[in-house]
Amino acid sequence: MSGPDQRRAVGSGRPVTGIAWVVLLLGLWLWGREATDVREGVSRPATGDMAAAGRPPGIPLPPAHAPLDGAVPQRLDVPRLGIRAPVVARGLDAEGAIEPPPFDRPGSVGWYADGVTPGEAGTALMVGHVDTETRPAVFYEISTLEPGETIRVAREAAEAAEFTVDDVKVHTRDGFDARQAYGPHRTGRAELRLITCGGTFDRATGSYTANVVVSAYLTGTGP
Repeated sequence: MSGPDQRRAVGSGRPVTGIAWVVLLLGLWLWGREATDVREGVSRPATGDMAAAGRPPGIPLPPAHAPLDGAVPQRLDVPRLGIRAPVVARGLDAEGAIEPPPFDRPGSVGWYADGVTPGEAGTALMVGHVDTETRPAVFYEISTLEPGETIRVAREAAEAAEFTVDDVKVHTRDGFDARQAYGPHRTGRAELRLITCGGTFDRATGSYTANVVVSAYLTGTGP
């Protein structure tokens, strides 16, 4: 997917750019809070299982766990990639885009705090940098995740929420589908999106040409 392109950009001497925030802003304009405020029993346009079309055959995925009560996320763990990242609450910047984690904290993950918390019904959004000017950042390898792999979110004063990856896609600017990126794959589930840069670095615009979007859904809890 976008991993090889990301690797070529690391250490290239370009300015630090983080996530392609223009794409995130476009998605927020088009989809708004409907992507993050879905609750059980609330009607939304049916989208079906949008991950199924891209899922490799023969990979059994576990059933969804019932959504949890809200609790502030504290740490994101992706065991296969060795990620154990502190989570920082973020809002929208002056232009209406999700604020990235601070550039001096490339190992942190930003959670869109005006949306649902991870584990609640709806789509929780988490963003992270793919690289800095000199080295990889927290989401450098998330494009290599595959359906069936585990993501855990430690939550304040509550059990951890355990998610199973069901889809990984690269959304180009021109082909960006806000509903698919931010909207629920199945109404009433607790879902999670991890979002970072993808594609290639466009020096003319000072940003990447796409976004990597990892989709996962709640399948259990843990200590």
